[in-house]
Amino acid sequence: MYDYVIVGAGSAGCVLANRLSADPAIRVCLLEAGPRDSSPFIRMPIGILFLMMSKTLNWRYHTEPQAQLNGRRLFWPRGKTLGGSSSSNAMIYTRGHRSDYDHWAALGNRGWSYADLLPVFKRAQHHEPGADAYHGSGGPLNVCAQRSPNPLTQVFLDAGKAAGYAANDDFNGASQEGLGRYHLTQKNGERWSVARGYLHPVLKRPNLTVITGAHATRILLDGRRARGVAYLKDGKQHEALAGAEVILSGGAINSPQLLMLSGIGPEKELARHGIPLLHALPGVGENLQDHLDVLLVQKSTQHISLGISWRNLLAQAAHTLNYLLRRSGPFTTNSAEGGGFVKSRPELAVPDLQFHFTPATLDGHGRTLAHARATMLGHGYSLHVCDLRPRSRGRIGLHSADPLAHALIEPNYLSHPDDMDTMVRGVKAARAILAQPAFDPYRGTELHPGPQVQSDDEIRDFIRRKAETIYHPVGTCKMGRDAMAVVDDTLAVHGLQGLRVADASIMPTLIGGNTNAPTVAIAEKAADMILAARAAASADTLEKHLAD
Repeated sequence: MYDYVIVGAGSAGCVLANRLSADPAIRVCLLEAGPRDSSPFIRMPIGILFLMMSKTLNWRYHTEPQAQLNGRRLFWPRGKTLGGSSSSNAMIYTRGHRSDYDHWAALGNRGWSYADLLPVFKRAQHHEPGADAYHGSGGPLNVCAQRSPNPLTQVFLDAGKAAGYAANDDFNGASQEGLGRYHLTQKNGERWSVARGYLHPVLKRPNLTVITGAHATRILLDGRRARGVAYLKDGKQHEALAGAEVILSGGAINSPQLLMLSGIGPEKELARHGIPLLHALPGVGENLQDHLDVLLVQKSTQHISLGISWRNLLAQAAHTLNYLLRRSGPFTTNSAEGGGFVKSRPELAVPDLQFHFTPATLDGHGRTLAHARATMLGHGYSLHVCDLRPRSRGRIGLHSADPLAHALIEPNYLSHPDDMDTMVRGVKAARAILAQPAFDPYRGTELHPGPQVQSDDEIRDFIRRKAETIYHPVGTCKMGRDAMAVVDDTLAVHGLQGLRVADASIMPTLIGGNTNAPTVAIAEKAADMILAARAAASADTLEKHLAD
């Protein structure tokens, strides 16, 4: 018997395991479907290419055919190991726009404004450049500047300035607009996942049990109270019982899937798969939001990008040695080194586009060997165009009642026409940056969209053919007070006891940036609320005892 059972050792789960087990009187069990995070490709930043192809460390999801993307089934990589996607992402540390959180609070979610969350972000962070009004020092999550940025990233920033965009050297500071270099979750040239920051230092706590290879199959309910989790390990069924709470931290796909498999969710969806309805919650799996992204790719006439060619094989060997001996050089790259947040129309109140600049030619996430070859062979540079504030909404459903089957993923990309219009403006803005004189010494053939693509209709066709996820699914167990909300502002599941959700799925709306840092903050705040509730319950018990 444990006090708390946490499902999912991703970013949120690792934070919760650390904070809750800090009290030696609290017994915590952390369940993770994937293996330990011992692969050297996790620690080596450029190892992200291997992680995209891994069938062991990556869930390798696929969406349903997307009507607005020529019927394509999009690849959705998600981390399947300690640290979750923080062990396989591009290590970018951005929090989003301050107005994102103020909007959450305006929806009735008390305690979730930017002013409320800034101290939480700071507590979680160790900001290598030093603490200030916006950054913390001494926290578990190491955040630093890039160790060995590629020269092309500075070319991109020079071009952005020439195109009229403001420079910004800290997207998590006073302003969240402009172009600059991204800060990273790295330390000494290695990936600093949430598992390394939060979980590894506390693995020897006697009151913390971490079970890997444990695939959760069902939440155990006793009436309206969650009492534990059933899980599969090595082909055998087990149970982890919780005296206080079960906390779901499986992310925007796995958390709603587990709720539905447990009889908690939309009545029609459960009936379709023969799952008895134990608690009707129509919002489970709904409200799916993600950032859609399309890549502009340009050949480079100079061999200074991250690609491999016969002419730079000796240089690649030197880079390998440099990384092994000094943890520096191109192997420390996070791929998307530069970028930022801009407005596609000047009258907008906040940025609606995000750019990620990569000093390499990219294709298809590098998800297969063929894609990896296309990504790394030859020299060039790429500019991601991302719609930050999509109006399209999708859902997570079930393919079957089999807990080992992948969930049904229906993002409904571009189902709202405004999203396509934003993407078209974004492609034009990105092309304007890449056309600046700063790129003249390097500019080769435009591979994507290609010089033949010029009109708005041609750009729309390009987007339908090539757009992909940028890996930010949220919202499927949304926080709120309306009929479609799954959790309240303490992250407790509506209508049930002893059950919370604490991960990116609780975001009512998608934040305007990368989602890892906000997920860490969500878990930090969840831990605060759980411990406060525990202390209040203990005080009530003591008061009743004294009264007797």
